[in-house]
Amino acid sequence: MEHITAIVLAAGKGSRMHSEIPKQYLELCGKPVLYYSLKCFADSPVDDIILVTGAEDTDYCRIEIVEKYHLDKVREVVAGGSQRYWSVKNGLEAAKGADLVLIHDAARPCLTVQMICDSIEEVRRSGACTVGVPVKDTIKVVDRDGFGIETPARETLWQIQTPQSFRYEELREAYEKMEASGDTDITDDTMMIERYLHKKTRVIMGDYRNLKITTPEDLQSAEIFLKK
Repeated sequence: MEHITAIVLAAGKGSRMHSEIPKQYLELCGKPVLYYSLKCFADSPVDDIILVTGAEDTDYCRIEIVEKYHLDKVREVVAGGSQRYWSVKNGLEAAKGADLVLIHDAARPCLTVQMICDSIEEVRRSGACTVGVPVKDTIKVVDRDGFGIETPARETLWQIQTPQSFRYEELREAYEKMEASGDTDITDDTMMIERYLHKKTRVIMGDYRNLKITTPEDLQSAEIFLKK
């Protein structure tokens, strides 16, 4: 039987929120931001969830979020690393035995079950995929002195979101190669597959409401979306 695991990343500090409370624990419509993506995965076809938090937050998340809201699909709460990619690696270690993994940022609370199902279907076909949305604005490449040097064709540009979905063994292999290389410029997991396994990643349609909460304004927008 195929086993599907979601790895939810909640180890960030969120300095741009200008809050002493990490953004994943801020209140949103009466519940922590982190709750919403965990609940969505719990209501989806995934078999279990690995929650990756800050080392000092594992007990809090287990008691005040997982147990409090009866999120029974959360199989394990593990400590993350100093960078996102180390948090993913720790999550992968805890997800041993999975066939497919979906990596999701806890700071994206407006995830939907449809996005999860679409991702599962696509990763079965292509082996690696991510949700995203076409950019709406013109994008300018700017040099270090602040001068525009290139304007890429807008129809080729997408804004990448999560979840990002993979065959478990392939993503593990990519992470092992990354660790051996000593690279530190990894910003998401599709880069791992593209750079270290030399494979393409399919980009499928996400949702403009699937925003990442980074600033106080994002929190206000997410509240509007969730209330609707």
